[in-house]
Amino acid sequence: MRLHQASDQVVISGAGLWTPDHVVTNEELVEALNAYADRFNTENALEIEAGRLAPVMKSDASFIEKASGIKQRHVYVKDGILDINRMRPRIVERAEGELSHQAEIALHAARKAMAAANKKAADIDAVIVSCAYTQRAYPAIAIEVQDELGIEGFGFDMLVACSAATFALHRAYEMVRSGTARAVMVINPELVSPQINFCDRDSHFIFGDVATAVIVERGDTANSASVFDILGTQAQTVYSNNIRSNFGYMSRAFDTDPFGVDKLFHQEGRAVFKEVCPMAAEHLSGHLALYGFEPTDVRRWWLHQANINMNQLISKKLLGRMPDNDEAPIVLDRYANTASAGSVIAFSLHHEDLESGDLGMLCSFGAGYSIGSLLLRKR
Repeated sequence: MRLHQASDQVVISGAGLWTPDHVVTNEELVEALNAYADRFNTENALEIEAGRLAPVMKSDASFIEKASGIKQRHVYVKDGILDINRMRPRIVERAEGELSHQAEIALHAARKAMAAANKKAADIDAVIVSCAYTQRAYPAIAIEVQDELGIEGFGFDMLVACSAATFALHRAYEMVRSGTARAVMVINPELVSPQINFCDRDSHFIFGDVATAVIVERGDTANSASVFDILGTQAQTVYSNNIRSNFGYMSRAFDTDPFGVDKLFHQEGRAVFKEVCPMAAEHLSGHLALYGFEPTDVRRWWLHQANINMNQLISKKLLGRMPDNDEAPIVLDRYANTASAGSVIAFSLHHEDLESGDLGMLCSFGAGYSIGSLLLRKR
């Protein structure tokens, strides 16, 4: 692949959002979990009484909404999730010659982003699939998507948990600015539901499935209706064990259950809240200061959508007050936590109304800990 001319100005020229058809409400989740708990606790009463097993704790729909701001979530496959004999989605494995499930949802978002940016396959030189989980190690989902779209060039996968989208956008920005690519497709196919422990009160409600995509390109080639200059990018990581997902290729080699609940997503929620909120607020204010701006100069905040209380606390630390939904849109009430895609969902749904010169901050934070942000300005 030949080197293209480097670009001093790099932009976001299009975004795509694909939302699964299936919805699971808090009430449905709670009904299934509580029925499962009744059966499990009854069948294992002696073991629980002896302290050899922990009881399954029941949940409450109103508590979930109060604690997280989540009312529902979209899922790729609903069948099986509410079945107390299964408690996980029933996804049919596809043959190796068939399109993978994750590539399928990635393509939905990718095509919408290409339409928004007025781009054809021949205009794009690279594809990055970046998300919390990929369904296989190789070949890369990104290369599968690249092949399906007919894009020449290269593609690769990235895993940066809930900061995967912003970190991938950083890489796309650097490629375009250096001349490695004219335009880069960044896709976040967050197929998270298979990693949820639907039998655990503390985590069964957190995540939903979705796919987002963003086109990053040279400023002088952008010809879409809504273009945002990328003024700068910042990233930060600090090691923490408070959010983990342990399933991997080595699971089958350990002398433990390779599909055990300890291999699924789990976290120390209170510690995460206490540690990440000040870290994110400091990161964002520091990013703005590098370019001579204050938090009050930002017209719109597209923040990571994990927990409404986290977003409100971070916003209050930055602005000294609570922002309204116009300044800092919340989408997690209907999408739940969609891992890396949350801030991109907020951007996709809430960017076209901005006026020329308006500043926006796109930010994600999560396991690692990791924080990534992009300072944007509407053309």
